[in-house]
Amino acid sequence: MATKKEEPVSMIETFKEFKETKNIDRTTLVSVLEESFRNVLAKIFGSDENFDVIVNPDKGDFEIYRNRIVVPDGEVEDENKQISLSEAQEIEPDYEVDEEVSERVDFTKFGRRAILNLRQTLASKILELEHDSLYNKYKDRVGQIVSGEVYQMWKREVLVVDDENNELILPKAEQIPNDQYRKGETIRAVIHQVTNENNNPKIILSRTSPVFLQRLLEAEVPEINDGLISIKKIARMPGERAKIAVESYDDRIDPVGACVGVKGSRVHGIVRELNNENIDVINYTANTKLFIQRALSPAQVSSLSIDEENHKAEVFLKPEEVSLAIGRGGLNIKLASMLTEYTIDVFREVGDSEADEDIYLDEFADEIDQWIIDSIKAIGLDTAKAVLNAPREMLTEKADLEEETVDQVLEVLRAEFE
Repeated sequence: MATKKEEPVSMIETFKEFKETKNIDRTTLVSVLEESFRNVLAKIFGSDENFDVIVNPDKGDFEIYRNRIVVPDGEVEDENKQISLSEAQEIEPDYEVDEEVSERVDFTKFGRRAILNLRQTLASKILELEHDSLYNKYKDRVGQIVSGEVYQMWKREVLVVDDENNELILPKAEQIPNDQYRKGETIRAVIHQVTNENNNPKIILSRTSPVFLQRLLEAEVPEINDGLISIKKIARMPGERAKIAVESYDDRIDPVGACVGVKGSRVHGIVRELNNENIDVINYTANTKLFIQRALSPAQVSSLSIDEENHKAEVFLKPEEVSLAIGRGGLNIKLASMLTEYTIDVFREVGDSEADEDIYLDEFADEIDQWIIDSIKAIGLDTAKAVLNAPREMLTEKADLEEETVDQVLEVLRAEFE
């Protein structure tokens, strides 16, 4: 019997490269290896039907046998599938016509091109399987929290690897402002989106999604997991502040107290995870007016009117409550609007005597351009005191006026009452 020839390094490397392939079960790997060999054999011989391919990825080796039928000398029509009697008897003297000859094939004799072809075929198929495995692992996990290790940081995204070394992406837009990452540290995020365009899966993570905050809260509050408390709505300005509306299905449980915990014990860890994002928890109610009042907490609302059709609310407060309702940088009123899904306009309460002294904006046409007056009136402010009592942000954003223009208007109006 002929001794086994030493295989060139390139073939050994081929198997080493795919032996430890991640996320692919042994049966599938064997099938892929066999199919890859058969593809190359078919290109060389025109057919792979009469070949036996035996692969052992555990040991990193393989065997290929070609099966040919013995035919009389001079009657060989297909050298791939037939062998002449004299040639067969050189292998084993007692071979006869119509018997099958199974002969070991030395794949390395096919040359460098065949080996390169095999490596490329294997690489393509293994990559395709890894992509399928990655997509299948994550496609049904959108909305779940995952932990991963920071592997690489770029300007527009952070590359994170999971416990199986799969690559996950945390885009800049999904990072909490002022988040700082170090290579090798473990971070948590929610699986935000899973795509698979052209069999190229992308797992997008998020730390800014309201779902991330929801999952963190669910992990900290047993009553939520037990179904006793429900998180109805969440509004976030990532890294700054969030408002959460919760509801209890058990009258004995205070949902706000349960979520906050004793001395804030249940939210402290979440606040740290979210880069010191302040969290307000309020009781949910289906009563829109009451919900808007609670959403504007800590401000105390004196009265309000709502336009359900256009989802707008006009809220009136005492002068000292206005700044609380608006919040620093307009943050409180923005979150309240996000939470309630109502556009909220805040007004300072005006006494009857003050209202009697009010002046319509049209009377200032000699000092303020008419287009500016029209822009302000278009958002429902018709009088001087209505403009003076309205938040400055309302004039810049809703009336779409430059800050300098707003300051000039306010200066003219204040002068009238001084």
